[in-house]
Amino acid sequence: MQDKSDITAELKPEVKLSIPMRLGGERLDIALQKMLPQHSRSRLQSWIKAGLVTLNNESGAKQITAKTKVWGGEQVSIVPQADPQAQAFLPENIVLDIVFEDDTILVINKPAGLVVHPAAGNWSGTLLNALLHHAPQLADVPRAGIVHRLDKDTSGLLVVAKTLEAQTSLVRQLQARTVKREYRAIVWGQLWRNGTINQPIGRHSHARTKMAISRTGKPAITHYEVLERFGVHTYLRCQLETGRTHQIRVHMQFLKAPMLGDPVYGIGNIIPHKLMTQTLRDAVSGFNRQALHAVKLGLIHPKTSEFMEWQIELADDMKSLLEAMRHEDQPLEGEAFGDGFDISAVDENGLYVGEDAGDFDFDGDDEGWEDGDLEDEEI
Repeated sequence: MQDKSDITAELKPEVKLSIPMRLGGERLDIALQKMLPQHSRSRLQSWIKAGLVTLNNESGAKQITAKTKVWGGEQVSIVPQADPQAQAFLPENIVLDIVFEDDTILVINKPAGLVVHPAAGNWSGTLLNALLHHAPQLADVPRAGIVHRLDKDTSGLLVVAKTLEAQTSLVRQLQARTVKREYRAIVWGQLWRNGTINQPIGRHSHARTKMAISRTGKPAITHYEVLERFGVHTYLRCQLETGRTHQIRVHMQFLKAPMLGDPVYGIGNIIPHKLMTQTLRDAVSGFNRQALHAVKLGLIHPKTSEFMEWQIELADDMKSLLEAMRHEDQPLEGEAFGDGFDISAVDENGLYVGEDAGDFDFDGDDEGWEDGDLEDEEI
């Protein structure tokens, strides 16, 4: 397999066309798609917007748009741009924090900010690209051996199969709920009792990039234990029985204890600044991801059939956040946040739905891997 560094992203040769009269009256993007069926309409639209298409010497960036009408006879010049998806399964020299490796599996401590699998908007720079560089033989294993995912801004342990047999074994273990996964989370609010959230999760009916509690979703079970309580936060241990997309984040929102720093299911701008010291305000404002870390992973080794378990330290940014919280006054049991901060408030931007956090999304459905053959975990 060729390394990405050896592949140039140069533009292809310029293409010159004449709009046929039979396409007169069509939009420019539709006419081009009919003339160049090998390219999708959305790709052609992106080229027009980027100024890579000229119509009678007028560039898309200045005069024309995808909606521009053509009447036939116009001269079109196109500079095709390399398809970013072509880079999706190329090796990249990205440093991996390897916790364990043998000839069967690979356990990685994934940093926050690293996307696991290529997708729209992230066709390169992913864990998959890094895996193909680290172990080129993974090109022969579906998805380079990836069997479960962590969300881009969730850090911690993730297992990768190095053989097809190992991948099959790990997928079956995930489906049988025998893989042990433990997380650390920092949430808004004070939780006083340990508990279990057993609420099904499916795709949100209106915001398709979000998940929601859904009666038509898949079963989702999260156990949580209070480790420390602070003035306006709680530090939790979370254990999963299932692995649904955004499971812990959605369940914490349902519990009305949304994840600190979560840009999707968090509390938006409803921040109780007056109830925090300046040190904690600075720590919270500087924390730019959901405070969630996969700290422990246990599974049956696919080759030896022995149970193996790994545990890592908390991510450095979460350690610093906790240190700032430990300087706050500890709450007394039964105390809430005090006047001026309502964790149940409804945020207009939809980041936190407050009292309606547990409302069911009747039209929800769960979408994991496209072919549905792997665990759909993206915590």
